[in-house]
Amino acid sequence: MDIETIYTEYHDKILNYISYKVGNHEDAEDICSEVFIKIQKNLDKYEEDKASVARWIYVIAGNTIIDYYRARKTFEEVPEELPSDSDLENEMLSRESLSELADALMKLTEEERQVIVLHYYEGLKLTEIEKRTGMSYGQVKLRHNSGLKALQKYLKNII
Repeated sequence: MDIETIYTEYHDKILNYISYKVGNHEDAEDICSEVFIKIQKNLDKYEEDKASVARWIYVIAGNTIIDYYRARKTFEEVPEELPSDSDLENEMLSRESLSELADALMKLTEEERQVIVLHYYEGLKLTEIEKRTGMSYGQVKLRHNSGLKALQKYLKNII
């Protein structure tokens, strides 16, 4: 399959998927462009026997969405006063913890990760996540609880 065929067949589907996940159409268009650049760069690495084209594309899209949330989290303003050495040590420990948390988040199922990110990063209530994701309230609550338990288990193994 060539990139033009993939683009024609999947562009609108991927754009809708991304828009649904990030809630901002402009950002979704940017992310969608990144997805198709990644597809083009990695098309020669695609292995038909490992996954369908659709699955492969949606995995790339999901990972690109995660990268988007990570990037949004890392941008901070530079403080006017430089922190002391002890502040720098605390900051480094905090960044290391964030890295470990990001790794642990990647071990969750896509639904668990989505609920955790929407709840803790975007500050949405579980009822708002229900509306945004299309999951029932019970599913959202179940994914939230199982995601937290899995994170706790992964992070305990690191510490």
